[in-house]
Amino acid sequence: MTSFLHEKKIRIFDYPQFAQGLRNELIAHAQKIASENNLKIEYIPKKNFRQEKRIAEILKKRGDHPGLVHIFSVQESCTSYKPWHDKNTHKTFLKYDPSGKCLHYYFYFIHKILGLCYVRVPTWIPFRLQIYCNGHTWLASQLQKQKIPYTLCDNAFLDIGDFQKAQEIANGFSPEHLHTILDEFSRKYCPFLKEFHLSYHWSVMQIEYATDIVFRQQSYLQTMYDTLARTAIHTVKPENIATFLGKKLHGNYQDDMGNRFNTRIEGTRIKHVMGPASVKLYEKFGIMLRIETTTYDVSFFEHYRKVEHRDGTSETKVAHVKKGIYCIHAKIS
Repeated sequence: MTSFLHEKKIRIFDYPQFAQGLRNELIAHAQKIASENNLKIEYIPKKNFRQEKRIAEILKKRGDHPGLVHIFSVQESCTSYKPWHDKNTHKTFLKYDPSGKCLHYYFYFIHKILGLCYVRVPTWIPFRLQIYCNGHTWLASQLQKQKIPYTLCDNAFLDIGDFQKAQEIANGFSPEHLHTILDEFSRKYCPFLKEFHLSYHWSVMQIEYATDIVFRQQSYLQTMYDTLARTAIHTVKPENIATFLGKKLHGNYQDDMGNRFNTRIEGTRIKHVMGPASVKLYEKFGIMLRIETTTYDVSFFEHYRKVEHRDGTSETKVAHVKKGIYCIHAKIS
């Protein structure tokens, strides 16, 4: 960012004024989008406010056709920079500041391919966008294209006319196509970046993979689930959890690890945790058994891939998964 300001001939200590101008432009742009879609930006003053619940209420009245659904604004923490002069080196530069706070906009909309999404836009440099989308909705749109019947409830397929074909479609998911769509979102909700000839590097903040076992009859799952859940919580040991996640447990391991058994309104759930990753087991709608793996740090996992070194050489070996979106559908080369 310091180099960027030098390039634009902006003094380092003029950074706040420069950032404020972009903030005002972004706020005006959000208000323009709201006006064009006959929406009112809803400010969220409470921390315990559930955006998903509010969106669900709006969708019941609005329907699920493509377009903008709602806009929230809220004060949240953000990363930023502050002007700094080093008395020892006599250099002036921008210093990273992780304790910032600014107004954020949440643009909720229904995309024709990805379904319900949101883009979280901070109003202060460096404008780190956060985007949410659900792969189940993407698969549903692909099934519709190929005229394969399905029953989708919440984010679960209770039935698909051709499961094998659906799996082939899922395997063909294209990170390149996703990259193109995310770039479209950034241009729409953070438009002034094009003035500076900048683009985003898209990485994975949090990801979830679900393996669903669908039963032909509800009674089949009901007769086995309770025994399965309680047996798993009593028999699965830490070393088993590590194995589930492709790891080996060692004596110096100090991160979070354990089993959790929860009883919720929807039913019971088992959760095995190891560091940033977890494996959950629960039943959905009495007919489906879901095994769900989530992580907020994909580099926790390893796979066999091409590794490029700084000296220009490369080799293929087991290495940590990269955080870029292209890790979503990793290909072994």
